[in-house]
Amino acid sequence: MDTLELLAHPVRLRIVHAMRSGRMLTTSQLCTLVPDVSKAMVYRHVDLLSKGGILEVAEERRVRGAVERAFRLREDRAVIDADTVKSLSLDDHRGAFAVALAVLAAEFNAYLEQEHADPAADLVGYRQHAVWLSRDELHELISELRSAIAPRLANHPTSDRARYLLSPILFPNEEPPTDSATA
Repeated sequence: MDTLELLAHPVRLRIVHAMRSGRMLTTSQLCTLVPDVSKAMVYRHVDLLSKGGILEVAEERRVRGAVERAFRLREDRAVIDADTVKSLSLDDHRGAFAVALAVLAAEFNAYLEQEHADPAADLVGYRQHAVWLSRDELHELISELRSAIAPRLANHPTSDRARYLLSPILFPNEEPPTDSATA
């Protein structure tokens, strides 16, 4: 399986999200992070991600006669490069977007199922804004978003940090108006 195929599955993508920031987790620990997914399915997808080079075994230890493995995400392998994105068909994009939406819905439902879920206190947001942008303004906005988000991607888990799923979604949904429509 290639990287795109590996990441284009909601459960595998959720596992990748859980493994970010240098975390080392066992499959059992991953099961607690995606409680709405069966253990068998988590084990199967961890195996696929491991065989595909997205996850690597970081350590092994004996636990009651069995070998327990802790995995680490290979951040360099968990990326879809620009050339791959350019090569995707419209149907491929449709499928990838559906996976992204499925992950968002699953993660949000898992959050709401937590005993302590409090969207107001947790500053949960799911706003949408329609903005008119020139090509230059679009590039500027993307650069500003990257500048704001990129440094935080290096944050590691600590006792005062909760993991948030941030999913910027950006696409044109209306053609530029003709000059007569703006006058």
